[in-house]
Amino acid sequence: MILTPLAASMFSRCRGIRLILLLWPSLLSFAHGQTCSNGPDLDAATRSAIDSAARQYFDMSARGDVAGLRSNAIPAIASDFGGIEQAVVSNKERLAGSQPTVAGMYVLDASQSKASMARADFYCGIYNSPDRVDFSISNLPPGKYALVIQKVEGKTPITLTMILENLGGNSWKLAGYYPRLNAVGGHDGEWYVTKARDYRQKGQLHNAWFYYLMAWDLLAPVDFMSTPRLDKLAQEMQGARPNDLPNNGSPMNLPVANGKSFSVTELAPVPVEDSLDLRVRYNTADASDSGAAYQDNMAVIKTIVLKYPEFRDGFAAIIARATDNSGHDYGTLLALKDVK
Repeated sequence: MILTPLAASMFSRCRGIRLILLLWPSLLSFAHGQTCSNGPDLDAATRSAIDSAARQYFDMSARGDVAGLRSNAIPAIASDFGGIEQAVVSNKERLAGSQPTVAGMYVLDASQSKASMARADFYCGIYNSPDRVDFSISNLPPGKYALVIQKVEGKTPITLTMILENLGGNSWKLAGYYPRLNAVGGHDGEWYVTKARDYRQKGQLHNAWFYYLMAWDLLAPVDFMSTPRLDKLAQEMQGARPNDLPNNGSPMNLPVANGKSFSVTELAPVPVEDSLDLRVRYNTADASDSGAAYQDNMAVIKTIVLKYPEFRDGFAAIIARATDNSGHDYGTLLALKDVK
């Protein structure tokens, strides 16, 4: 996930998922001086410096050393570190005592660009090769960056992808931080792809879509990365998206009991411990009244299950979150087995 304002501008991700379907580079991309190096293209000194920095920041994460990470971040990240701090604390136990395996290291060089680019495309490897990797990054300032993908196996497999920015010589500072689970409920991304296809064949298109989303999050280290495998999955997903889901700028109207109606802004699969739940986020006039918000949440949950009974097959629970324009947020979880 994107975890800071700068990272949000540099490595943008929309809520839920952004499907990246990239074309082979145009002459304009090369004119901007955007290059990608990895594997044997990296000289030994550069590879060693990046690997050392990434492992140092991984060790800090495993210790929960938020102060150390902040002191080694680029200034704009260090000045607004709340998102990364939350991610470090949330994933400390998953990283503690582990030795990561570097699954990918890429140097993305945009240092010859004269200004931030609306979209910077980097193409790594040989075109049409199954090992090809592409990155499409929005609003990228000029500079040289490294992307390091570190995987941790164990009870809770996780991938930690870091963006490092070169500040001169062999100094690489933290510029982005993306932890992602590799399994939910004991199942990996390929399992969720298979389940999505099963649901699609049964005509349970909403379950299928949300399982595709979960599969993407488990298989893609970051959403601005593209590989032949991910491209194929993206194309498959495009044909499965239901047309009645809320999206940015287009909420879903949900009439509930007692003549009320709410504007649903999000439906999203959410891993909770060893299960997969569905989160429903909606707007209400005042979410600060916990009693009223609880009643509204229960009404929303029951209405969503009535509207989409297939959710009983796909999820363990529904989480309703009432939000208002003043920033209040009140959540209620109800197991689907308890929804009458």
